[in-house]
Amino acid sequence: MSVVIIGGNECMERQYCDLCSRHGCKAKVFCKFKNGMRDRIGKPDLMILFTHTVSHKMVQYALNSASQSTRIIRSHTSSISSLREILSEHAS
Repeated sequence: MSVVIIGGNECMERQYCDLCSRHGCKAKVFCKFKNGMRDRIGKPDLMILFTHTVSHKMVQYALNSASQSTRIIRSHTSSISSLREILSEHAS
């Protein structure tokens, strides 16, 4: 399963990726807006939006680039425990 995480804390990118790999997922993390992000997002199975730590513009950009089959989960907190909870529910 492929996962794209939009937002979150920059210093926790590695932890997000490690947790996703423990759940059997390939992860891409975008904490900041980057040029060409639409091409890098691709067509993930699951998109997680950490809404507290990301700009509204970036959320809209990510939602516009998501495909019809992508499940989109919004979370206000960007902690490891909230990501763990999301992955245990949706990455089975």
